[in-house]
Amino acid sequence: MKKITLILAFIGMISLTSCTVEETHVVDNGYDNDTISEVWEYTNVDLHSGNGYSVFLDFPHTTYTSDMILVYRLADYGSAGDVWKLLPETYYFNDGTVDFGYSNDFTIYDAQINLFGYDLAGLDNAFKFDQIFRVVVIPGYYGNKMAAAVDFSDYNAVTTFYNIKEKDIVKISQ
Repeated sequence: MKKITLILAFIGMISLTSCTVEETHVVDNGYDNDTISEVWEYTNVDLHSGNGYSVFLDFPHTTYTSDMILVYRLADYGSAGDVWKLLPETYYFNDGTVDFGYSNDFTIYDAQINLFGYDLAGLDNAFKFDQIFRVVVIPGYYGNKMAAAVDFSDYNAVTTFYNIKEKDIVKISQ
């Protein structure tokens, strides 16, 4: 009787341990083929006294808490290409004191952009109205394993490294 119980227990252990799920993570030439980074572009963003110089950028879908969220502002554009600056971004007076800047924080649902500074009412409208922001979402696994390999302050380096194409950017009007 003891032998039968032992055999049944052994068969039970084998059948339970065979029920595992193994995730494969394929990386080919430095590019992760099963993890997709995303970019959402928000246009017509206005930061003014009416909204407290603050605005929420609602994400098209919920992100994961492990995801890396980077927010860039279109600071300039021209024949040489667009100039994207990573937030937080600060501008200073000639004497080195803070004039104004942009900061951000985020949740899994949205990013909040804040304009802060000395005299926001007197700030040139070019810094307050019709701003364009891009939110880059890098999945946690991918970002954590290869974060040292890319300069996050350089938007073009980020999109190249994570294989983000201009045609894949989701445009969202505020």
